[in-house]
Amino acid sequence: NVLRVRLKEQAETKELLFVQSTKAESKHTAAVAEQDKKVTALWDEYELTYSAAALLDYPPVTAETRNITAQTVSHLRGQIKSLGSVSVSSIEEYAQVKERYDFMTAQVEDLTKSKKNLADIIFQLEGEMRTRFSDAMREINHHFQIVFRELFGGGHAELILTEPDNILESGIEINVAPPGKIIKNLMLLSGGEQSFVAIALYFALLKVNPSPFCFLDEIEAALDEVNVDKFAAYLHKNADKTQFIVITHRRGTMEVADRLYGVTMVDKGISTVLSINTSEVGNYVK
Repeated sequence: NVLRVRLKEQAETKELLFVQSTKAESKHTAAVAEQDKKVTALWDEYELTYSAAALLDYPPVTAETRNITAQTVSHLRGQIKSLGSVSVSSIEEYAQVKERYDFMTAQVEDLTKSKKNLADIIFQLEGEMRTRFSDAMREINHHFQIVFRELFGGGHAELILTEPDNILESGIEINVAPPGKIIKNLMLLSGGEQSFVAIALYFALLKVNPSPFCFLDEIEAALDEVNVDKFAAYLHKNADKTQFIVITHRRGTMEVADRLYGVTMVDKGISTVLSINTSEVGNYVK
């Protein structure tokens, strides 16, 4: 009987333990489900894993801090809600925009620096240009006066800047007065005199910037015979420094040439080039 009683007690204990085990297992399953639910909610709402959240090292919620924590959470939720819709890709977009911004900022800084360097170079060049132009203008004006008096046999000539304070954009006026004349406007001169003034200015430029040779194409065509002779004499005088090749039909110019070249047509349709040294002309004249 004692054995039967003990077996019955053991059976009842076993059944009780089974029931408790079943309840514990159910609670465990529910707890795991609740944990999964909270982990899912943590990710859905904050994009945090459980391990990442644990690393934040927030203090555990106790019975004493539960109400305060709930209020804090409610307040933070309200602030988050007031932000409106939030793009989850904004961080990546910010990184891309920031990289682009840094690149463009560097480019702008380089361009600004280059612009400043160019402005400095332009400033220096303009200063050098002003100095050189002023020196050249002064020298040309000096020679223009000398050449003009030599060609015209006197008179007055000068070059005047219309804007002396802004010489790089200034115009240049030619003020001349042949001997015995008072001229206020260059257009009051005759065509031949205007050409002679231009020739004087050309020779003044040649004095400032000499050339080993130059071509003159009927430059004296508008001059009268007297001025042609003056032009030819001046040309011959300066031929030791510059070789002049002149295309002309004026006798006075040809008379001072060292060598003449011409084209003739003895037979119809056949051109012949002639060349003669003027020092040998006497050999052909009888």
